[in-house]
Amino acid sequence: MSILQNITSTSIIFLLTGVPGLEAFHTWISIPFCFLYVTALSGNSLILFAIITQPSLHEPMYYFLSMLSTTDLGLSISTLVTMQGIFWFNVREISFNACLSQMFFIKFFTVMESSVLLAMAFDRFVAISNPLRYAIILTDSRIVQIGVASVIRGILMLTTMVALLTRLSHCHSRVLHHSYCFHPDVMRLSCTDTRINSAVGLTAMFSTVGVDSILILLSYVLIIRTVLSIASPEERKKTFSTCVSHTVAVAVFYIPLITLSFVHRFGKQAPAYVHTMVANTYLLIPPVINPIIYSVKTKQIRRAVIKILHSKET
Repeated sequence: MSILQNITSTSIIFLLTGVPGLEAFHTWISIPFCFLYVTALSGNSLILFAIITQPSLHEPMYYFLSMLSTTDLGLSISTLVTMQGIFWFNVREISFNACLSQMFFIKFFTVMESSVLLAMAFDRFVAISNPLRYAIILTDSRIVQIGVASVIRGILMLTTMVALLTRLSHCHSRVLHHSYCFHPDVMRLSCTDTRINSAVGLTAMFSTVGVDSILILLSYVLIIRTVLSIASPEERKKTFSTCVSHTVAVAVFYIPLITLSFVHRFGKQAPAYVHTMVANTYLLIPPVINPIIYSVKTKQIRRAVIKILHSKET
C-alpha cells in the first residue's frame, strides 16, 4: 500500500492547462497577462517602497496597506511561473510536491488578503467611531500582533487541508483545468473518496474568508450607523470618502472569489475557457487594481508615489 501511495501521489506529474481551445493563440494571450503581472508587481512594490521610506506614512492605515501590497505580491508571484510558462514555452508539467506548494501559497495569500481587508475595516471603524482613542487602540505592537495572528491562522487552517491531499490516489486523468494548482481541481482527479478533503477545505475557507466577509459587512453596518448620526451632510460625505478605497478593494477581492466558487459548483456546463478566465481573474485583478485604487483615491499615497518617481527621474 505504501508503494502504491508513493506512485500515485509523490511521483505523479500533473498537466496544467492554458486557455482551452485557444492554444494556438497562447503567445498573443500572454501579452495582456504579462502586462497585468508587470502592473501588479511594479504597482504593489512601489506602494510598499513608498510606505517604508516615507515617515509621513508610518501610520496604522498605511501599515495595513503595506500588508495588503505584500499579500498581493505573494499572490502574483505564486502563479507567475506556471502561467507564463504555459503561454510562452508550453511547459505544462508540474510535480505533485510542487503542485501542493503552489496550492498552499495561493490559498495562504488569499487568506492573508482577506485577513488584511478585515483589519483595514476595523481600522476604518475605529477611526470613524472612536477617533480620540484611535492611536491608543491601534498601536504599533497591536498591528504587529494582528499581522502575526493572520499568518498563524492561515498556516494552521491550510496545512491540514493541503496535507490531506497526500493520501489521495490518482488513477485516471492528470490534466488540471487551470494554469495553476487549485484545490478542487486536484481533488476532482482523484479516484479516492474525497469527502474528508472537501469538508476540511470548506471548513478552512469558511473559517477564514467566510468569517472575514461577515465581519467586514458588520463593521460597515456600524460605520454607516455612526456616519448617519453626523449632522452635517458635508461631514458625512467626507467621512464616507475615507472608506471608498477599502470598499472597492473588498469588492475587487470577494466578487471574483465568489464567482469562481459558483462557477466551479454550478457552472459545470459552461465552456472550459469560462472556468479558466474566471480563475485567472480571481488571482490577477485584485493585485492589479489595489495599487491603482489607493494611488488615485488616497492623497498621501499619491503624493508619496509621485515624489519617489520624480526623485528617480532626477
